[in-house]
This record gives sequence, C-alpha cells and structure tokens, in this order.
Amino acid sequence: MNVFVYGTLKPGEVNYQKYCAGRVVEARKAIAPGKLYALPMGYPAMTLGDEKVHGYLLSFADAAILTALDDLEDYDSTRPISENLYNRQSIEISAPMGLSLGWAWVYLMTPEKVYQLGGICQLDGCWNSLS
Repeated sequence: MNVFVYGTLKPGEVNYQKYCAGRVVEARKAIAPGKLYALPMGYPAMTLGDEKVHGYLLSFADAAILTALDDLEDYDSTRPISENLYNRQSIEISAPMGLSLGWAWVYLMTPEKVYQLGGICQLDGCWNSLS
C-alpha cells in the first residue's frame, strides 16, 4: 500500500519518526501532479493541479497505517469534504524522471481551505520544515 507524502511525513521531517519509521518498506523520491502551499501553521497543503509536487512515495506492508494517518490529517471518510482538513484521494505518482510509479494515496486540501488558512504557493513544488 502506497502513500505519497510531501510535508511532515517525509523522511527527516517531524512526523516521519512517529508515524512511519519501522513501518515503511520502501521510500522513493517521487513527484505528484498538484499545487503545493506553505501554511502559516508550519506545515504544507497540496491541491489538485498541473504543477509538480516533490515528495516521497512511501510503501507500507500494512494498510492499517491509514487509520493513524487519517487521524493526523484530520480526515474522516464519513464527513463532508468541506469538514475535513485534508481529504484522502488516490492519484498517479511518477519517478523524478517521469516514469509512472503507479497509484498512491495522498492527502489533499481543497483550494477554499488553503485560501482560508492563508496558504502561500510554493512555485518550486518543494516544502521542508526549514522553509
């Protein structure tokens, strides 16, 4: 089971150790189509789009990880999209050179929520906790 991460769940970032370390079978640099924003709270948001968002494709042996990630991302599949902070969706992920790596879960924010929270577009498609 694959999850594309672009923020605090990337290797070396604050939530990787707590949620992913010891559970990740493989971590590969990857690119997803979308648009990336830095939020004033110190973490990023991604929306659907045509630009490139740089992150990692994390492979997990156990799909139960989604329960913990859903909690972290304030996602509940039974709530309306507008009531979630992030919404989990499956999108196609690519290797940095463009080869498809298949489909993976990603946590996306609605453009309305990004605007409401004061998101700043990251034109290079990269986020890290030091930026």
